[in-house]
Amino acid sequence: MSERTNEPDNPQEVHQDGEKPPQDLKAPGTTTATEPTPDHGEETYEGHGRLEGRAALITGGDSGIGRAVAIAFAREGADVALTYLPDEREDADSTASVVREAGRAALTLDGDLRDEEYAGSLPRRVLDEFGRLDVLVLNAAYQQARDGIDSVETAEFDRVLKTNLYSQFWILRAALPHLKPGASIIITSSIQAAQPSSGLFDYAMTKAAQVALVKALAPELGQKGIRINAVAPGPVWTPLIPSTGWPDNVPEFGKDSPFGRPAQPAELAPAYVLLASDEGSYISGAVVPVTGGKPF
Repeated sequence: MSERTNEPDNPQEVHQDGEKPPQDLKAPGTTTATEPTPDHGEETYEGHGRLEGRAALITGGDSGIGRAVAIAFAREGADVALTYLPDEREDADSTASVVREAGRAALTLDGDLRDEEYAGSLPRRVLDEFGRLDVLVLNAAYQQARDGIDSVETAEFDRVLKTNLYSQFWILRAALPHLKPGASIIITSSIQAAQPSSGLFDYAMTKAAQVALVKALAPELGQKGIRINAVAPGPVWTPLIPSTGWPDNVPEFGKDSPFGRPAQPAELAPAYVLLASDEGSYISGAVVPVTGGKPF
């Protein structure tokens, strides 16, 4: 037996990107304004053809987890469509550029997912551009720090539910008639679904509802050869965090995990690749926790 020459990474030591200063970005936040810059796998993710010739739609694909998934999917051989808010155009264009550098087609779709007409139009726009839709990643989300349920205006509560839940319903309703056997649906839930924080009560409500949606639809969709799963991240360093409204908490973000740090978006992407690819062919109705050892 040969001597080991390639030691595995210690998860406590990798992705140590320095201290995070207090930050208070305006939602939705951008990659360039986030300090330090999140790692989406631009320099490290290597594809192996797991999604060759397929087409994916990723909501919120401009930055954070969505950007990391877009890069991974492209390097695995998929064409990628991504949604973004108009204020996130720079991030969206940057992500699309990386997708194209991988030799795949990129489609950027700007708009607000709270708009039923826009959200419902997305699957058809992807089909018109790519001729197929194989993977649907419902990832876009909005959260804000709350002082208490009595201080939250209805309009703000509505923003959370429409972004995180209504949009997913509208997109799924429009996409399902066009999804063929072998298609994969992946929803980005959260550890908040199982360990809700009072300061994110409305966000946590939507994340728990997403888990229920996955479990409710898996038996029905399985009979059509379609898989649906969720990924439940723990603390992940994305522009969502410094734009949540807790500027003084940012330096300590993720340090309470067993690894003593938050995840980088690049560390989430492999879970999505597994669930999107044939290697996950018998996985449906599952919630995959990527929490750094935090119990889910």
